Amino acid sequence: MKLITYSKNSNQQVAFYVNEMLFDVNMINTTLPTTLKELLEDWGHYQPIAQKAYEQLLASTEGFTGIAYQDACIMAPIPNPSSCRDGYAFRQHVAAARRNRKVDMIPEFDAYPIFYFTNHNAIQGPGAIPCMPDHFQKLDFELEIAAVIGKKGRNFTAAEADEYIAGYTIMNDMSARTLQMEEMLLNLGPAKGKDFSTVIGPIFVTPDELAAHKVPAKENHTGAAYNLAMKCWVNGVLVSEGNVADMDWTFAEIIERCGYGVDVLPGDVIGSGTVGTGCFLELNGTGLLNDPNYPVQWLKDGDVVEMEITGLGRLTNTIKAVDSSFSILKLKK
Repeated sequence: MKLITYSKNSNQQVAFYVNEMLFDVNMINTTLPTTLKELLEDWGHYQPIAQKAYEQLLASTEGFTGIAYQDACIMAPIPNPSSCRDGYAFRQHVAAARRNRKVDMIPEFDAYPIFYFTNHNAIQGPGAIPCMPDHFQKLDFELEIAAVIGKKGRNFTAAEADEYIAGYTIMNDMSARTLQMEEMLLNLGPAKGKDFSTVIGPIFVTPDELAAHKVPAKENHTGAAYNLAMKCWVNGVLVSEGNVADMDWTFAEIIERCGYGVDVLPGDVIGSGTVGTGCFLELNGTGLLNDPNYPVQWLKDGDVVEMEITGLGRLTNTIKAVDSSFSILKLKK
């Protein structure tokens, strides 16, 4: 299935996405709820019902009224997730970032997957990303894929963990690098450098839709892997290319660790971490390493960021400066 959440009468409405049109799921089958979060909270019950309704639409949309994707106010698939974690799955990104800082690759990366909790109250979908003045001190994007949990559980193995994934979506982990680097000098964080906006969407895609792209996980790793091209453009210029198959740690392995001793819950969002070349921080560092005159890039007011992953659509956002002069960087003692 492909599902999209849009704003309808100032409320969330989840819809099937078919032929560039949105069809409210509860219009196709009145027993289905109106939000994706509600669907996920009883995914085992609702998934087969929704799948049957979706297949009905794929066969024919005749008799059903939809709204054109381009005319809808698209929201994050889950605007209010129960939590949002972000992983560190791509070795290429980690190795390049450390090389650019002239430090050795950390061997622990290959020993276990890690993640941190980000601000689940700052989730947004396509559209404007409001940024304060301090965010523009080295403002950055991060090209990622996210998994969304569809079943409550804890203490399961990586071999079982894919059963907990209801679907996938694009993620842009917006980052204010000056804030991030300052606070991480104290070995804590990320915090203010990443808590202002995490963008997901526009489409929630179930794993069966990606079956044709499935590939083996990397050697000595467990879980589903997919050959899905990842791209990012800034103001129409392609700046980043990668592939979901380049994840060294699978979502299954990351989620196994997430669920150790605690519940993962329906609606939890778990990001992959940045793909190799997937942010200006890495691109700038690599560029300067090869050429001291490399033109460093950071996001600025009015920039348009577009991300695309095979099968997951295209996520488009515009950077928007908040009309404020308030700065916490200037509050330092």
